Amino acid sequence: MAVKIRLQRHGKKNFAFFHIVVADSHSPRDGRYIEQIGSYNPNTNPATIVLKSDRALAWLNVGAEPSLVCRRILSYEGVLLRKHLNGGVAKGALTQEQADKKWDDWKAQRDAKIDAKINGLTKDAAAKADAAVKAEAKVNQERAEAIAKKAAEAAAAKAAAEAEAAAQTAETEAPAEETPAEA
Repeated sequence: MAVKIRLQRHGKKNFAFFHIVVADSHSPRDGRYIEQIGSYNPNTNPATIVLKSDRALAWLNVGAEPSLVCRRILSYEGVLLRKHLNGGVAKGALTQEQADKKWDDWKAQRDAKIDAKINGLTKDAAAKADAAVKAEAKVNQERAEAIAKKAAEAAAAKAAAEAEAAAQTAETEAPAEETPAEA
């Protein structure tokens, strides 16, 4: 029986998440499996991976073949590195302490990289929010200036109209007063 470590699709259209399973290579993609060893959600940034590393390593040691995507996930989580280091210990190329030190160094470096990405994403989001607020404030200020300019123009036009009306009434009243004086 050929055993594969592969993904099993779940979720809905355009929003899938996956279970990482150990299954017979002849069983359907979403069908029967031997053991579920984790999950993978590509919808988050960075992608969320939950993996039982010890079980994945045990299955790799007994000959399970990972699919291409699962190989990348196992590599990202360090399972393949752990298998490689254990092979070196078994051959006598390095001691268990050296292998553990290499593993810990790699794990610390990977965690720092993930934290840097998360911090970068939060800083980018904050910068975008600040830029949006500043742009909105600028647009609001321009609108307020346009409204004030329109109001000033309307007030000036109204004052000019009132002055013109007052001048016309003064002209009409002046000849009316002069005519009775002449008669």
